Amino acid sequence: MAGDGSVTAHPDGEQSWTVYGRRQLDRGYSPPVPDRIDWGFWPGVGPGAEVLGDIRGKRILDIGSGPGVHAVHLAREYGARVDGVDLSPTQHQRALNEHGTEPGVRFLCGDAAEHLRRAKPYEAAYGLRTFGCVDPHHLLPALRDNLADGAPLVFSALHTDAEGRGPYGEVAPRRQLIRLRDEEPIPTRMWVLTPRLWADLLSDHGFRVEAIELLTAPDDGDPVVVQLVQARRRPRTGPSHVTSRPRSRRPPTPHAAIGVGAIVFGEHGLLLGRHRHGTWELPGGTVEPGESLEETVVRELAEETGLMARPEDVTLLGTLVDHVEDVVRVTVGAVVSAWQGEPSDQPDEKVGGWRWWPLDALPHGLFVCSAQILTAWRSDVPPIDHAPAHFTPYAPGRSGAS
Repeated sequence: MAGDGSVTAHPDGEQSWTVYGRRQLDRGYSPPVPDRIDWGFWPGVGPGAEVLGDIRGKRILDIGSGPGVHAVHLAREYGARVDGVDLSPTQHQRALNEHGTEPGVRFLCGDAAEHLRRAKPYEAAYGLRTFGCVDPHHLLPALRDNLADGAPLVFSALHTDAEGRGPYGEVAPRRQLIRLRDEEPIPTRMWVLTPRLWADLLSDHGFRVEAIELLTAPDDGDPVVVQLVQARRRPRTGPSHVTSRPRSRRPPTPHAAIGVGAIVFGEHGLLLGRHRHGTWELPGGTVEPGESLEETVVRELAEETGLMARPEDVTLLGTLVDHVEDVVRVTVGAVVSAWQGEPSDQPDEKVGGWRWWPLDALPHGLFVCSAQILTAWRSDVPPIDHAPAHFTPYAPGRSGAS
């Protein structure tokens, strides 16, 4: 798909958009400053800049600004003060060549997330067809931390491509093509995600999603669909809630719906790992036939983290029961009081990147079952948003089922 911005910090993406910008420079092509913002590929389809709200005189970030024409439009029409950031040096050069002296606009070459970490908070941010070119786990934390309370975040992203391929239901990039008329397509990586997954990611990172609209081509023969996502930075006032989300939208299979989650907590903090689907979670997994719950905790802890414990080091907290689709899920929380070794990634495991976290600074995006266990464990854990579950504690000194 052809866009006109670049933002991802991944080297493949930077190279692709640098090639794209070089070809446009060689052609001497610069698009005109538009009369309105078009979030899709088609003039007049969908809303315009009004979805950003009142931006007169406000500091705004254009993420993946490309040749800079949209930043110039907002500065001229609304008096906005726009910083356009693009990772590609050739795209950046295109903007400087045509609009480098434009009042109210500043063009910067670099990674948008790194820029956000150094800049003063912005009052709004947007991206036109550029969010599909960035790993959301790279960009969204920086936006969360560097947008003012209540600031709008509006962006468009690919939903269905020219081959009719729809979005993924997990946070993973795929190969896409940047197309230029009469020239060889440029391969790149893009995150083409479902609206629900975008909504979950934004919620996990401190945003309230206000609307997601699908923009379709006016030509019935064109299968391309673009998502327009409107969100807003949630206020930071009040108790800070840690977010949680499902690891997958698919329900667990019935034979895999009974599992354990192990709390390993010591002087360094709470041990959590990152699942390949993006959730942070406790060590744990499915109970195998013939195992006691304590034995499952010991086995899963060793398989996932390399830590060694004994069944007598495991204290069972109780059972948590919830529903996912039509499956009843039973999770048993446990506390490991003693262990040997240091946590490390293990071969062929889905969870890795093990880290110790302070209880007052838990990461967003906790796996729902882990969030439920932590809530049941201690009353002084910070508030965690998660699906409700029925918790039945074990009586003191009571062992779990064997």
